[in-house]
Amino acid sequence: MQQNHLSRWYFGGVSSSVAACLTHPLDLIKVHLQTQQEVKVRIIGMVVNVVRRKGYLALYSGLSASLFRQMTYSLSRFAIYETVRDEMNRKNKGFMPFYQKVLMGAFGGFAGGFIGTPADLVNVRMQNDVKLPVELRRNYVHVLDGLFRVWKEEGIRKLFSGASMASSRGALVSVGQLSCYEQSKQLVLAAGYLTDNILTHFLASVFVGGCATILCQPLDVVKTRLMNSKLEYGVRCVSLSAKLGPKAFYKGLVPAAIRLIPHTVFTFIFLEQLRQHFGLRVFVSP
Repeated sequence: MQQNHLSRWYFGGVSSSVAACLTHPLDLIKVHLQTQQEVKVRIIGMVVNVVRRKGYLALYSGLSASLFRQMTYSLSRFAIYETVRDEMNRKNKGFMPFYQKVLMGAFGGFAGGFIGTPADLVNVRMQNDVKLPVELRRNYVHVLDGLFRVWKEEGIRKLFSGASMASSRGALVSVGQLSCYEQSKQLVLAAGYLTDNILTHFLASVFVGGCATILCQPLDVVKTRLMNSKLEYGVRCVSLSAKLGPKAFYKGLVPAAIRLIPHTVFTFIFLEQLRQHFGLRVFVSP
């Protein structure tokens, strides 16, 4: 009998949270660049501005919201995808075809994006707060304070502002990450040059991190602007962004890639280690 290790339902949320701790400053800079009306400051200049205004710890503004988001958004999409995938692989006694992985990744990402919208909204606001004038800052103490104040001051509907964009982005990210990672890993292993080790996980995750960044960047820009806005302007956000030119939808692409690719790499490396050392043991016939 051959022994396989399967993920537990919460492994995706845990590994994504660890990755978020390592890449949070890059996520913060990406948000700052995306909320500029005009491209006035580049990556290095934005980092210098943040540090100069509030100090080095300001680069971790909104970390509690980022972790809460990972334990809602990422936990949900990984749990849905991997639970259904493992069940279908067991029934079919083999791997799912790629189109089914894409559909399941899109479904899991869409659901996870909606579930994680409130935490995502507070995360965006806490990260952007540091660059606002003192009188305009929201000054959320932590993620729970932010959630409560949005509910109390702006209504429960505001907690789900940008939910359609967040869900759509979640679907694209999950297709680019979950579905493509598994397919890439299977192709690499099938070639016979590498084994199921950290190098294989690294190569597969770097590739899918780039795919996910390009797929989701336009929606990520619109989502960030919707969540950061104090006004309800819904689909007008797309038209207003379009008036700034096609490049507006890829504002912050470089920091997004610099953030999402390492985040993807760390997430899958930690996930694979959790699976190998603490996963569910399943015995199958060779």
